[in-house]
Amino acid sequence: MQDSPISATVDFHRDGVQHGFLKLPHSHDDSAWGSLMIPITVVRNGDGPTALLTGGNHGDEYEGITALLKLAGRLRAEDIRGRVIIVPMMNHPAVLNGTRTSPLDKGNLNRAFPGSPTGTLTQRIADYFTRYLVPLCDLALDIHSGGRTLDLLPFAATHRLADADLARRCLEGARAFGAPNTLLMAELEGDALYDTVVEAQGKVFISTELGGGGTTTPETVALAEQGVDNVLRWAGILDGGVPPATTRTLEIPDSAHYLQSEHAGLLEFAINLGDAVKAGEPIARVHSLERTGAHPTEYHAPVDGILIGRRHPARVAMGDTFAVLAVPL
Repeated sequence: MQDSPISATVDFHRDGVQHGFLKLPHSHDDSAWGSLMIPITVVRNGDGPTALLTGGNHGDEYEGITALLKLAGRLRAEDIRGRVIIVPMMNHPAVLNGTRTSPLDKGNLNRAFPGSPTGTLTQRIADYFTRYLVPLCDLALDIHSGGRTLDLLPFAATHRLADADLARRCLEGARAFGAPNTLLMAELEGDALYDTVVEAQGKVFISTELGGGGTTTPETVALAEQGVDNVLRWAGILDGGVPPATTRTLEIPDSAHYLQSEHAGLLEFAINLGDAVKAGEPIARVHSLERTGAHPTEYHAPVDGILIGRRHPARVAMGDTFAVLAVPL
């Protein structure tokens, strides 16, 4: 496979703090020889583990972006042992546009892995992470939240893996993050995720969902900042112990726990985020916006569970996931 078109203005092997860019050539109407400039910070202090910290995989999820921009401004080489690579805005065009996907090619970065050096701009970014950045790291922390369309209880997440030792280390890292909930997740479209690329290379992968609605709160940003520090301590990159875990362990076992609407209309929830629900109990109703006098369609829980995620906008279309259920472990 040919080399990536992306070049880095930082030296990943040099000690100290470097702020620079991942440069991806992008010729367009306003700049014939232009480039996408994805900000990156590398902090290194001798030998030791490498953590790859990312936010902005989706452009409307702001806790990770905020926490990592702040970390890039405060982390000093003498604070660490090893190396920290910080990319606060993986899909930089999407972040600048405030959207989940890139305005340049409509690419959803977290559905574009492993990517291609000759594909779309989004696929080229995915390829660079797959073949250049992930091989440098021992662990990857990718900070997500619900974006504009979802509200989620804050959690750190990992997956069930065939490699039992890697699965154990990933779960330890997720618990060390210190979110109120730690999830084992069955993912939709798992083969195209950044998660899968990192795990396939035998590296620890930790993800999060820290809120939603396309905004942040002081609490969710503080959770992201504290979680990053906890993971770096757990990895031995930062000094200090990790606080004892007070997290609740849950699981999204399969795709049946993601509930999709079969109707379009106005969404009315019967339970609140975080509530427990029994199989057969109502979760939500969809009201027709086409006529009066029509009974709403009621959706019921297929299993016992906890409402870990819900659709944020009240308008719902056919095929939208409107509820996600998790079960305690």
